[in-house]
Amino acid sequence: MKLRLDLLEHLTAEDILEEVLANNHRYKPEPLLSKTGTGSLSSASIEERAQEEARSTALIERLKKRAQQSGRANETKSFRFKKRRS
Repeated sequence: MKLRLDLLEHLTAEDILEEVLANNHRYKPEPLLSKTGTGSLSSASIEERAQEEARSTALIERLKKRAQQSGRANETKSFRFKKRRS
């Protein structure tokens, strides 16, 4: 998933859960007698990669909208922060 770092502050737990559930079928647990206790991730098909790209693009668009909606609040915060540092 590609994600712009400037949009991370608008990411919610629901956004993360959506991506986890979309990829959950690819995780394979290790056998019970394994020494590491971790699983593995099976490779994705071309179709799954296309779906991942579509989800990523949709998430970026949702985060951009959230950033625009809260833009005035963020501008005020950053202005106050800059003022304090001066």
